[in-house]
Amino acid sequence: MTQTGGTLGVEEEYHLVDAETYELADMPEVVTTAIGVLGDQAQGEISTSQLEIATPVCTTLAEVRSHLSRIRRAADDAARQQGCRILAAGTHPTGTWHEQRLTVGERYLSLFERWGLLALQQMITGCHVHVSVASPELAVRTMDHLRADLPVLLALSGSSPYWEGVDTGYASYRTQWFGRWPVTGMPDAFGSKAAYDELVADLVTAGMIDDASHLYWDVRPSTKFPTLEVRVADTCPLLDDVVLHAALARSLVRVAAADAERGEQLPPVRGEVVRAARWRAARFGLEECLLDARAHELRPAADVVRQLLTRLRDDLEELGDWDEVEALTDQALARGTSAKRQRAVALENDGDLPAVTASLVAETAS
Repeated sequence: MTQTGGTLGVEEEYHLVDAETYELADMPEVVTTAIGVLGDQAQGEISTSQLEIATPVCTTLAEVRSHLSRIRRAADDAARQQGCRILAAGTHPTGTWHEQRLTVGERYLSLFERWGLLALQQMITGCHVHVSVASPELAVRTMDHLRADLPVLLALSGSSPYWEGVDTGYASYRTQWFGRWPVTGMPDAFGSKAAYDELVADLVTAGMIDDASHLYWDVRPSTKFPTLEVRVADTCPLLDDVVLHAALARSLVRVAAADAERGEQLPPVRGEVVRAARWRAARFGLEECLLDARAHELRPAADVVRQLLTRLRDDLEELGDWDEVEALTDQALARGTSAKRQRAVALENDGDLPAVTASLVAETAS
């Protein structure tokens, strides 16, 4: 039987950029080269200027860090062979969808036929964490318990302040852009696997999806693995932030699953409040107050993050992760989000966004 939270894995999506200009690069050859080196740990994404990678199944944060470090180096080396680099951030600061091509493949053609222009404009990247869950029924009930907490993970990961050369005012504009798809965001509580299956069937009947793999919610049961897939975060350029995100996602799933198994009452949070908390996290990151969806009040972002950490402490100590996660959280709160750092680089360079892009490539490779 699968042990909840016993294993985890991380998927990251990267932008491919020209090694000299740092502009987006239409380079499916990089994907081919990366697959040749990494095998099934690399694959293409919806745009030919994107690459997706996945770690093997991990049991510890040390394994997550080691695999991601190795894979990032290999992916960047593959990109360099084609005159490119990889860039890990939710959006490219200056790239425009007008210059991008849809990746050849039945799945992506199907997305274009269903969603039209939305598929061509999908110039965003995210970080996904798979956490093992003991059963499909428990996976759905665990989702219900996660709804109030995932905006905190989004606030920590914001790395997409720029869109087509414009400062959007958001820490995670990726979240807003992706929100145009009606199969994104956070669903209402289901209560059971049967209710989840019923909704999936209704959406298939409506012609909105072919199957549950086309649901792009902030968290969803995987259709490939016995896991819950936490999908709320922007891709993070700094490896430390990815490791922190993976640690918090795993611990949240473990604690939520334990609550569900004990029959703990769900946090009384309406969908509108979850959406409001999610919006504030995307808008401000860690720079302003977050909406504490459990307490129904605005509180300083650092307080909300530390309160979440306190709730997870017993579980993190059981995993042996507490010291590392506490230190990584302190670092993240002290330096702020990638979005904050990107704006600081722009300010230091008189608004020069190529300098921002260069800094993201450097952080990705560091």
